[in-house]
Amino acid sequence: MQFKQIKTQNDLKEMIQAAFDLALDVDGSWGYTKEEATILLSLPENTSPKQLQHTLASMRTYLEMHMTLSEEERYGSINITEKQRESLCINQINYDKVTYRVQAINEKMYAIFIQEYKEMYGKEGFDLGAHFQRREEATLKREITYWFDTSSLK
Repeated sequence: MQFKQIKTQNDLKEMIQAAFDLALDVDGSWGYTKEEATILLSLPENTSPKQLQHTLASMRTYLEMHMTLSEEERYGSINITEKQRESLCINQINYDKVTYRVQAINEKMYAIFIQEYKEMYGKEGFDLGAHFQRREEATLKREITYWFDTSSLK
């Protein structure tokens, strides 16, 4: 399934504040390309660059796979893990190009799996292995790339 890229009009900071009630010192866009990199201006206290990057990638993914879709199309149980990282310097700009693995289940399907588990766990005839196999088969797996401009970070 293809997900629509999230567009910004020089309002990334405001979009994050409105959607997630979180004030982050960022600029730029949602990091789909080097030209649309998210510019990390500073880090929140006690936060590493990798933690902030993971948070931003999770936000972008949640916007793409949940907040901008109809109820029927929404995904839940969204899990994002880092797969690969490259640190690049291009035209005196420092970038982290990070690839994440994303796993998620259609929200309505996930609710059915949870309900089945709650009702059937521990009962005779409930095949827990088959239950988790069906959940695995229903899980969408995708990879995303996110570009971060880290030039402002010391």
